[in-house]
Amino acid sequence: MVIKVFLASSSGSTAIKKKQQDVVGFLEALKVDYTQLDIACNEENRMWMRQNVPEEKKPANGIPLPPQIFNEEGYCGDYDTFFDAKEDNSVYAFLGLPPPPGSKEAEQADKAHIVENGNHADENLDDSIEVPEEERNGDAHVEEEQAEEADEEGGEGGEEEEAEEEAADGEAADEETAGDEAPAEAEEEAVEETDEAQAEEEEQEEEDLQSEEEEELRQLEEEEEDLEETQEEEAE
Repeated sequence: MVIKVFLASSSGSTAIKKKQQDVVGFLEALKVDYTQLDIACNEENRMWMRQNVPEEKKPANGIPLPPQIFNEEGYCGDYDTFFDAKEDNSVYAFLGLPPPPGSKEAEQADKAHIVENGNHADENLDDSIEVPEEERNGDAHVEEEQAEEADEEGGEGGEEEEAEEEAADGEAADEETAGDEAPAEAEEEAVEETDEAQAEEEEQEEEDLQSEEEEELRQLEEEEEDLEETQEEEAE
């Protein structure tokens, strides 16, 4: 299976160039075999890309912008869906490829498989056969009986000592919990501030990218008009 990435080599939009570099760079980092197909210099590539992007995935104007990603003839998605897959560690699933052993995506798939199918082999054991307690526990059962006899002989004095020890352990646990709460709250506040700043930055970047995409679309439409005029002149 060959991954096809449709790009515009002569794009004047810095946003599109950045997206194309992001896709290509990440595929190379994963060592995924792919082929770059230029739509700026090859009209056949441009038409094939537009015809094979599903209608529901096209923008309102019906003209999809690069980069667009395919697995052979099957459509994978555009940059936005690629980015989401990268954030979710599911790029191989996005590309329709099996994740390599040892990768994060393979580990996630294994965990999901275990959760889905369960791991209840122990439940298949035959519990209908009763085994005497002495045989199941061996010497441990004898030791337990001896310990119980010793506790009974100890009387109320031993019970009081156990109660005091349990109370002391409970107080120590409460102190540790109280000590851990303050750093945890500070860490949560720091994470929230970081998330807010990142969200604002992403929102601003998205607005900039949208403006650049609109400009790129306008340039592509002008190129098409020029190409049509050239073809008409040649025909005359």
